[in-house]
Amino acid sequence: MLVGVAGSGLFVWHQYEQIASDLPSVDTLKTYQPPTVSRIYTSDDRIMAELAAERRIYIPINAIPERVKNAFIAPEDQNFYTHAGLDPLAILRAELTNLTHRSKRALGASTITQQVARNMLLNSNARTLERKEKEALLALRIEQTLSKDKILEIYLNGIYLGNGAYGVAAAAQTYFNKPLDQLTDAEAAFLGALPKSPANYNPYRHPERAIERRNWVLDRMAEIHAITREAAEAGQKEPLIPHDAVRFGPLPNAEWFGSEVRRQLIDRYGPDRAMQGGLEVHTSLDRKLQDAATLSLRQGLMDYDRSHSRWRGPVTKLHDPGAIAGWATALKDITPPAGMIDQWRLAVVLNPAQGRVGWLSHGEAQEGQVLPKDLGWMRSGGALAAGDVIMIEPQAESGRVAVRQVPKVEGALVSLDARTGRVLAMVGGWSFKESQFNRATQALRQPGSSFKPFVYLDAMEQGIPPSEKFDDAPVSYGDWHPKNYEEDNWGPTTLHDALRESRNLVTIRLAAHLGMKSVADMAISIGLVDQMPHVLPAALGAVETTVLREAGAYATIANGGKLVTPSLIDAVLDRDGTVLWKPEGVALGTTMQAPNQTAVIAPALPATPDAAVPPATPPVRPVQPPVTQPVAGSVEVPHLQDNRRQVASAASTYQITAMMQDVIKRGTGTIAGQGITREIAGKTGTSQDFRDAWFAGFTPDIVTIVWVGFDTPQSLGKSETGGRIAGPIWNRFMKVALEGRPELKFRVPEGVTLARYDTGRLMAVDGFKADQVPGMSIALHGFGAGTEALTAADTGTDLYDTETDMAGAASQAGPSDPNGENSGAPKKLQAPNAQPPGDIGMGGLY
Repeated sequence: MLVGVAGSGLFVWHQYEQIASDLPSVDTLKTYQPPTVSRIYTSDDRIMAELAAERRIYIPINAIPERVKNAFIAPEDQNFYTHAGLDPLAILRAELTNLTHRSKRALGASTITQQVARNMLLNSNARTLERKEKEALLALRIEQTLSKDKILEIYLNGIYLGNGAYGVAAAAQTYFNKPLDQLTDAEAAFLGALPKSPANYNPYRHPERAIERRNWVLDRMAEIHAITREAAEAGQKEPLIPHDAVRFGPLPNAEWFGSEVRRQLIDRYGPDRAMQGGLEVHTSLDRKLQDAATLSLRQGLMDYDRSHSRWRGPVTKLHDPGAIAGWATALKDITPPAGMIDQWRLAVVLNPAQGRVGWLSHGEAQEGQVLPKDLGWMRSGGALAAGDVIMIEPQAESGRVAVRQVPKVEGALVSLDARTGRVLAMVGGWSFKESQFNRATQALRQPGSSFKPFVYLDAMEQGIPPSEKFDDAPVSYGDWHPKNYEEDNWGPTTLHDALRESRNLVTIRLAAHLGMKSVADMAISIGLVDQMPHVLPAALGAVETTVLREAGAYATIANGGKLVTPSLIDAVLDRDGTVLWKPEGVALGTTMQAPNQTAVIAPALPATPDAAVPPATPPVRPVQPPVTQPVAGSVEVPHLQDNRRQVASAASTYQITAMMQDVIKRGTGTIAGQGITREIAGKTGTSQDFRDAWFAGFTPDIVTIVWVGFDTPQSLGKSETGGRIAGPIWNRFMKVALEGRPELKFRVPEGVTLARYDTGRLMAVDGFKADQVPGMSIALHGFGAGTEALTAADTGTDLYDTETDMAGAASQAGPSDPNGENSGAPKKLQAPNAQPPGDIGMGGLY
């Protein structure tokens, strides 16, 4: 017998050793970090979106209310705080219950510690003796390693509670749209009812079972004195009214912004950490401006579509003649088009002659009349019939409905802080539900004339003043015959007037004088493009960029030449609150004394003569003393340490800014400036054949870029320029963006003099550097602009295989270089059989 006992003991010990050797380490629970939802916040700390493979919000034990803890302890493990990992009494009670079958509910024998061992370490629900043995041994080890509170914290944050919710915090939001500290006893008890079987107690599918189980948990809570008997009875009388599962984000209208943030997080941290790492991501998104940007762009796209398209017909039809009478029921089964926005409704045409329609509002049937103007527009696209299903938008002010259709044209808008590059609003198209392609960041489009300011900025950097004159006269290079939009020629024209009215021929001559390598270097250094060909059409915007990149480039001009890199993320924190990343560039330092600043307005000069002043002549200053206007007094201001690269001088960028102010006041951008009294600067842009319409503009503190076009490039229509299409969108948005903001003025850099002078077409005010003569034009290649020496490579025609010889094209370019660098003799250009890339002729840039 003794031998038998000893043998049995050895067998048990051998089994124990075999099982124990195969157990996972309990030490991993000391630093347990389950997959946790990453949350993206707006600039005012509202949740914009959540990123998660498993929707879990990790809450430390000291932040979990006692009623929630007890709602789980009472039904799952009443002796949790007294046992050592196993509860022999609970095991005995469960076995007796199972044998007698006297209760409909079998009481669980596994402690909370055992459940942690099973779910977090074993990851198995197999009902085998070996799994039970491993679970028990692990539970004992866990109790020796972790505190009771830590075990409970892991359990309450890790347990699955149905409807995609892991942990009590996510479940509270999913079922009740509440944080944990706002749950009632009854709501907490319902959550405590779920671990046994989330599917069987799903309140949406099995509300009676859910209430029965919740009430049982309330009884158990009263039994352990977690709540009073009266509180339990009161909770049992409460209805169980769960909300639909709430997913925080993306916020309406913020989908493209949130999607771009998600992409950046995955690029930086990988998908696992981005989606399951519990990151806290604070962004720059301004909710008011994001909503305004969405509404402004959509209104502009609808206006364009309405003026250029007929009504494209109904969404579908109610084919059953008898369905008209029961239209409300039939309408519920129709799926709206993906591009239909939230403010619109599907409606059934009830009386085509009268334009009477019916629609559903919060499930209730409504009827109304179509606006008369919309009824006429609809009939232009074909006959209406009863049973047609159309899209409408109820008009509260008139009691009628407007007819809507999803535009085929697309657009994008980006608005950012001119100093920091923080993106305040981003819209990537008409509807994120219809297309998740972000046209603000992913679409490469030709910027058209909105590229020109960077050509002129390069000129300012090379010391050429805004009053310098270049010839606005016909020129041809092989088969490339660039023209001005208006098909006229002004002759000698100042750069100010050329930029104000977007004169193509002056820009070409200016770019030829500067050299396209220099222009390309400027565009690359300012972040507009990564690379560009050294051919003249590129100076007119025959390159590709994105709306976001153009916003950063224009912000660099507004920021005095300090490179601005657009950023959507202000900070990334890990689940413990440690800052993982912040954008670099500007740091707050000590305070300093700001000097008095003045703007100097020089007296008016006579009209600039065409004759050039020799370069050796010292700068001529006006005899009359300049008039000074104080801009700011001496004040204490924070000192910012700006480590960003200076890609252009503050003086040069101010000169461009002053010129672009006149683009809006009296040039191609007047529509964009209507009704805005602030100092604003900007530039229109239209690409070849009117395929892209842009407006790029800024105040001293906000830059906004608008683009409109078709996804598959095609003409927007003759004369549909950036000023006409994109300008009104920019104007509508900026009026909202500037509300409540202090009125700022563009700062005149030290050493720059403002001079009022006659350009030959109007009186203008421009900035001039210390070594420049205000209002004068000096001897550059102004009338020939160096175009005499251009070759096929300058227009890109050498990229094509052709032997066509166009002799004498350069003879149309103007007189020879007065410095003798070019003889002015006719040059032979190799012209292509097809147009070179980006060929800008009539219908070009404006």
